[in-house]
Amino acid sequence: MAGNKKKQAKPRRPSRKQAEDAVRTLLLWAGEDTRREGLIDTPKRVASAYEDWFSGYKSNPVEYLARTFEEVEGYDEMIVLRDIEFESHCEHHMAPIIGKAHVGYLPSNKVVGISKLARVVEAFARRFQVQEKMTAQIANCIQDVLQPKGVAVVIEAKHQCMTTRGVHKSDVSMVTSQMVGTFRKDARTRVEFLRMIDANR
Repeated sequence: MAGNKKKQAKPRRPSRKQAEDAVRTLLLWAGEDTRREGLIDTPKRVASAYEDWFSGYKSNPVEYLARTFEEVEGYDEMIVLRDIEFESHCEHHMAPIIGKAHVGYLPSNKVVGISKLARVVEAFARRFQVQEKMTAQIANCIQDVLQPKGVAVVIEAKHQCMTTRGVHKSDVSMVTSQMVGTFRKDARTRVEFLRMIDANR
């Protein structure tokens, strides 16, 4: 039965050498000569780039929200951080996703440093992603840790798996949103957030 299936173990992480060999294989498959001068160090460079692009797997976004502040003189209005730039990669084609995230929440009795919100976005972005999933991950993480009255996340991004291949539509951007708590239940709160992230544009 499906309920009795054992959870599969996470695959063993390859060595750095294996990663570099994989890059050489792709270069050869593309038709290149990996012995030529311009490509000799490419496998090393790509492996180093991957360590940067996918550093989100080594970070725990929950930890960024651990330190909070309660001395805010009773402030309980919306807090919004707009235009958080990010770079991610599509898990279907491994192509870049470039965009901005807008994050808002209604505090209950504590707030978090605004840089921590940006770090949460960064932690989830620096993984192979689907934009819809990433939007939900950010909202749910903030809601679970801070327990505010509500969380709102809107992400706007261009997907190079669509702009540089396939249909080649370069001016298309994708917008996703996740509303939690008050933002989902109260249309006025939701509209206020959407107005705030659209102000002066």
